[in-house]
This record gives sequence, C-alpha cells and structure tokens, in this order.
Amino acid sequence: MTATADPPKQRGAWPSGVGGLDPQPTPIRLTNIWRWAQLTWRAERRYYRRLDRPVRLTSRRLGRSIRPSLERPLFLIGAARSGTTFLGDCVGRIPEISYHHEPPATKAAGRYVHDRLWGFRRSRWFYRTVYAWLLRAELDGGLRFCEKTPTNSLLVPFLGRAFPDAQFIHIVRDGRDVAVSHLQKPWLLAASKGSTQREPGGYLLGPHASWWVEDGREREFEETSDIHRMVWAWRRYVEAALRDGPPLGPQRYLEIRYEDLMADPRGYGERMLDFMGIDR
Repeated sequence: MTATADPPKQRGAWPSGVGGLDPQPTPIRLTNIWRWAQLTWRAERRYYRRLDRPVRLTSRRLGRSIRPSLERPLFLIGAARSGTTFLGDCVGRIPEISYHHEPPATKAAGRYVHDRLWGFRRSRWFYRTVYAWLLRAELDGGLRFCEKTPTNSLLVPFLGRAFPDAQFIHIVRDGRDVAVSHLQKPWLLAASKGSTQREPGGYLLGPHASWWVEDGREREFEETSDIHRMVWAWRRYVEAALRDGPPLGPQRYLEIRYEDLMADPRGYGERMLDFMGIDR
C-alpha cells in the first residue's frame, strides 16, 4: 500500500474528524447555531486583520450598528479561482463598503436554499440575520454590505428576490486557467479522499459531489479525472450566473472578465465604481 500525503490544512476550517467522512457539512440547527457563529466570526476576524482597516468608533457609527441597514447589498460572484478573492480585496478597501469574505454560515446554507430544503421565508430570514449580525459585530451599520462567496453564483435568483435592490458583480476567467489553478487546491482532488478535513463552509475535502452537481451525475463527477472535475465546477458556476444574472438588468448585474481587469485595472475599477454608484 502506498502512503499518500495529507492535503494541506485549510485555515479556519472545522477541526479534523468533525462529521467523519460524511461529505455534507454539519447541519445547521438551533442546537449548533453557536458553533456556526463561532466559525463565521473566526473567519471574519482573520480576514479583517489581513485587510487592516482602522475603525473609528463614533456615536453615529455605534448608533447605526445597533440596527444595521441591508440596503443595496453587493454580491461578488464567479467560479472559484476566477479572481473573486482579488476582486473582494479591492472592493473591501472602499471606505463606503463593509466587505465579508465567504461567511461560513451562509456558505453552508447554500445547499438548503438550492435544494429547497428550506422555504424562501426561512432562507431569507437566515441570510438577512447573518448579514445584519456581521455588520453589527464590525460596527459597520452605516456602510454598504458586500460579500464574496463563489457558490452564490448558483443562488442569484434567491438572493435577487431576498434582496430586491441588491447588485451583483460577476467575474469570469478563462476556464482553462481556472482548472489549472484549481488543481493547486485540495478542495476537489482525488488525493484528498479519505481526509476528514473540511473547508470553512463545513464541506469535506475530496472528489465529492456537492449540491451544485446535476442530479443523477454524482457518481460520474466523483469518478472522473481531477482536471475534468475542475472544469465541471467552473462550467456549473459560470453557466448559472450567466443565465440568472443578465435578466436582473444592467443596473443590478455587471459582468467583467478577469483578463480585462488585469490588463486595465484602473479602467475597470472606475467602471465598477460607476456601477456601484460610488464617487471616485
């Protein structure tokens, strides 16, 4: 028997062994909601330390954070390894924005929404509660909420309905480059199978068919090659966002190409600011 190396540990993930080898995340229940809150807050603190944003506590800021506003939230969507993190880092430095990087609680809730395990009202309540809590915890109640989670690419209809004035920026990258980049991460690799490590949203690392894989094709997804699995993920995310985003209209949906952003960051930065309605 040939020994295989353990996949790289994911910072902020669930402790190894939690949930065993069940590929689904620990269910979200009232009995463990505190655990989800802890994970979400830990991820939040880690990102904000990296962002290094000074917080000036004023009575006005404190007052607005008691009852934070979720008006015109901004969602950054796109397939994993498409530049979503880079885009989020840029948007997160805009003074008017309160940016949040893949909150574990809502990331885990994606399957409940997509598979309709929760009704619309329950899903809407959960997302709005988590987002308001994040604004309150960061004393960002007077700022505009923004978050980046790649799997939100498959939840645009729900998010657009739950937040009727929300805007979406969809970043698209060449699928070949995405697949090669994705291979550098342990998330869907066959070599990760058998590991009990989980990413921050609670999903088990390895070639497991997640909720966004087409019904009836789960086994095919798990048995195909790593590179095909990465292309498969890219296709699912991009197709969903391209299908559901444009019908929202140009005031609510903006598509940008990663390659164009890299070639002309200033020009596309100004275009995004115009889209968001933020003065330069």
